[in-house]
Amino acid sequence: MTHFRKFLLTLLIGGVALNSEFVFHQSQLAFFLIATTGGILAFLMFLEMIKTLRSGKYGVDVLAITAIVATLIVKEYWASLMILIMLTGGDSLEDYANQKASKELQALLDNTPQTAHKWNNGNWEELPVDQIEVNDRLVVKPGETVPVDGRVTKGSSEIDESSLTGESQPITKNIGDTLLSGSINGDRSLEMRVEKRAADSQYQLILNLVQESKEKPAKFVRMADRYAVPFTLVAYLIGGIAWWLSGDPHRFVEVLVVASPCPLILAAPVALVAGMSRSSKNGIVVKNGTTLEKLAVTKTIAFDKTGTITKGQLEVTAVRPIGKWSKEELLVYAASAEQESSHILARSLVSYAKNQKLLPTSELKEIVGQGIEAMIDNHFIQVGRAKWLGVTEIASAETIIYVAFDRKFVGTIHFADVIRPEATNAINQLKDFHLEQVMMLTGDNQTVAQTIAKKVGIMTVHAQCLPQDKWQILADVPKKQRPVTMVGDGVNDAPALSAADVGIAMGAHGATAASESADVVILKDDLTRVPEAVLIAKETMHIARQSVMLGIFICIVLMLIASFGVIPALLGAMLQEVVDTVSILSALRAKK
Repeated sequence: MTHFRKFLLTLLIGGVALNSEFVFHQSQLAFFLIATTGGILAFLMFLEMIKTLRSGKYGVDVLAITAIVATLIVKEYWASLMILIMLTGGDSLEDYANQKASKELQALLDNTPQTAHKWNNGNWEELPVDQIEVNDRLVVKPGETVPVDGRVTKGSSEIDESSLTGESQPITKNIGDTLLSGSINGDRSLEMRVEKRAADSQYQLILNLVQESKEKPAKFVRMADRYAVPFTLVAYLIGGIAWWLSGDPHRFVEVLVVASPCPLILAAPVALVAGMSRSSKNGIVVKNGTTLEKLAVTKTIAFDKTGTITKGQLEVTAVRPIGKWSKEELLVYAASAEQESSHILARSLVSYAKNQKLLPTSELKEIVGQGIEAMIDNHFIQVGRAKWLGVTEIASAETIIYVAFDRKFVGTIHFADVIRPEATNAINQLKDFHLEQVMMLTGDNQTVAQTIAKKVGIMTVHAQCLPQDKWQILADVPKKQRPVTMVGDGVNDAPALSAADVGIAMGAHGATAASESADVVILKDDLTRVPEAVLIAKETMHIARQSVMLGIFICIVLMLIASFGVIPALLGAMLQEVVDTVSILSALRAKK
């Protein structure tokens, strides 16, 4: 039975009991109805408490059970009814608050692409999205949701990616640009070539992460339950002393009635769900509340280099011809030969030469692991490795390709990974949180690693690391410098992300092993989202603790007042609702 149904049933029985008592003057029937309802709910709560204790946790259910039983024993059954309404209503309110706080996450589920328009035998055919295969040709009509990940082949339009990345401004997509499933097309049709099936696309990754974030419990709830030990003892102590001094058992009951456990039960999880909702709105998917807690107190952050500190995309840094060749000639011949290749260096080179008029090629042949050869204007062009061309390799930290014209070496083109423009700012923001240390872990050589780290302000560098080396470095971080957070993006980062207390994946490029292994996924390709995630976590945990302590403080004040016999049990039960409302409203501040 859902919490809301229990709440409605309790109200219904309460209504019947009120009529029995005050209309038909059947007080015994009213007592029987409330006592039966209270007994059943107290028994169900007792079973839940046993389960809680067996799982190694300690809850505050014992307080609620004691209050129900005690009020029934002294025949304050209307107070019992109010406690039952408070408990079932509080649970229903928690459900409502959770739903309200997580509506941005749920919006992703509601907008799941269902169909796609595929080119088939000369016609556009509408098919279920799960029947779309890689390399299919699709059209995305104005206002439609992009069904799967792919690349624009025809047309230009503005795309709304806000539900995926948190980026509020539409992005213009032209031929060759990537399209992410779940984004919304603007006012012009686009044709696209499918690069990933629906099950592997960006939107499905997000759905999986959202489901995880909603299903996993939060550690801070267990921390809130730890408050229950002293809180329960204080309640029993105040109630016991009041009973002993006055000789009136009603004092004990009145104290327990206002000892509302709901601030402990409700405030922390509501704050955590609100914090995860806020993160989602900013393009940051946090998988569970435990992650928010750890992220809020993280002391060490480690970064991968390639694709994280840097863009992970090699860009042309120099074109160096020899002899009488000019830079423009060397660039045009090399880019023309590479224009049909899908290799990462070829794409970077062609992109760099986009303002040049490329030449038509013939007899194009790609030698796997070596390079490209083609005929251009009846000349034999080769672009590739030095050894393949029979020339001496240049020692450099950069990536270099060599160009030959009619089998004669004519120059080189240099590539390097480029530092993200926001990287330095992101590192400085993290340093403002007074972390123990910020480090970089990379498989690159020491010289390249130190150069990149120095430019962005990272002092501790571990270079030439294999995936298992990164894992071991994080495992060896001393306890006083934990929790440790790892930020990465590639498959080789997956072990390190899973080994860290918090793993953050730069997941803007799609479903990877890094995203699967991480606790947090940054959906927008922006490193400043990392310090933003830490800030949200800190503020969320601060509000969660504030809300719990506020509720406890109000309850203790009410208990002390009730110990003097000035708060009747029925009024005390009503005051519990005020405490619950204050705690929940305080916790919902974490959403903004």
